[in-house]
Amino acid sequence: MDRRWRTIGVLAGGLFAVNVVARLITRFGFDSDDAAADRVSLAMFVVIGLALAVVAFRWGRVRPLAVWAADVTVVVLIAMALTVLVGPLVVGHSPFAGGAGTFFAQIWLYLLATGLGTLGGYLVATALGLDYRSQQLKRYAEVKSAKPRRVVRR
Repeated sequence: MDRRWRTIGVLAGGLFAVNVVARLITRFGFDSDDAAADRVSLAMFVVIGLALAVVAFRWGRVRPLAVWAADVTVVVLIAMALTVLVGPLVVGHSPFAGGAGTFFAQIWLYLLATGLGTLGGYLVATALGLDYRSQQLKRYAEVKSAKPRRVVRR
């Protein structure tokens, strides 16, 4: 159980680190250029989505959906809370400086990027037949086809 929480913490910290790097690049590299800041934010969401797609693909192969989906949900909620509430403080802004619209837009964009990434990774694993359930069904079919039929006498 300790390893499971450590993995969740490391993954949430990694997603938060991606956000911090994007904020620092925006702050020091493109402080006055809104178009460049938007591109950096888009790149951040793509990196976060791809990271979760890889996690969903790898965890979906070796763990049941209910187990890894719960872990990914906790990771996303922790990382999102850190990103929205602590991330702006790292670069010297208030989390609510842009108003309620900007605050909730960050939440919805984060949920969209993480949801699409997770769903995409799991759908690729399922389409390739590499997910946990497909592997279970494959093993079941192999076991059932390997047993010889019982002869019944009447």
